[in-house]
Amino acid sequence: MAIIGTDIAFAKELLLDDQVIGLPTETVYGLAGNALHEKSITAIFSVKNRPSFDPLIAHVDSLEKAYSIVEEFPLPLQKLATHFWPGPLTLLLPKKSHVPFLLTSGLEKVAVRIPNHPLALDLLRSIDFPLAAPSANPFGYVSPTTAKHVNDQLGGKISYILNGGNCKVGLESTIVSFEDNQVLIHRLGGISVEEIEKIIGPIKRDINESSNPKAPGMLKAHYSPSKKLLIGNIPDLMMAHENRDFGIISFKKPFLSSKPAREFILSATGDLHEAAANLFSALRKMDDLDIDLILTEFVPENGLGLAINDRLKRAAVS
Repeated sequence: MAIIGTDIAFAKELLLDDQVIGLPTETVYGLAGNALHEKSITAIFSVKNRPSFDPLIAHVDSLEKAYSIVEEFPLPLQKLATHFWPGPLTLLLPKKSHVPFLLTSGLEKVAVRIPNHPLALDLLRSIDFPLAAPSANPFGYVSPTTAKHVNDQLGGKISYILNGGNCKVGLESTIVSFEDNQVLIHRLGGISVEEIEKIIGPIKRDINESSNPKAPGMLKAHYSPSKKLLIGNIPDLMMAHENRDFGIISFKKPFLSSKPAREFILSATGDLHEAAANLFSALRKMDDLDIDLILTEFVPENGLGLAINDRLKRAAVS
């Protein structure tokens, strides 16, 4: 298994040697390597068993470093960066020629963000290259929100995990681009549509679910537990599957008072931010139980609820 610690100097040594490490961010833990070295990028794809047609996000610690890998920075996206960076917002921008196409899966745009986590920022400040850092989990499985999650799944394939505690946001970043004088949102995430529109006005949704995605993390089947997930009215689902061994992930209401160990309530107060932070942990808890079915429900379709429901839909695709 990997060593878990907070030694930034050691993490830097590994990265300089083109190795990959577990990296904490405010969204989820990433599997980080040099975003400008094909050897490191290839190692990320290999460790995750991730298809090379799914692009990666480059993480930097400053706007200056973002400018070092992009050709253009449209004004609307500059406004978003100024307002939300560091934070769970990724921008798709035209890449400079030295950025490997392996990072962008052959696309002319590179995904960039500044993470809002002190350990991640300290590490990024100590190096002169961006870090590619997709979620540190086997491809398609539930994203990790603790160092232990990373070690449980990838500890045999990497040597070090920076331990930054529990991820505060718990959902991947929101991804946006600027095309034909229009801001487009490609992935719902830790910054809500409403928050973005407060800064730049109305935006258009272009949520990609194909096998050839424009942005990271947009395949139709993604974030999936090993057990089948059903979404709907929980009492109806319970009745329809009363002869099955199931667990429940509910938004704010308990349904299994006689079996509380088989239930995870995302937020008893109905707080969507709390629910988002707990979602992936809930899916992992269900996977660890001796059940064969997970029953869940959609949360309100506003704010971060849109991103939560997006992840549930993708997790439910078999």
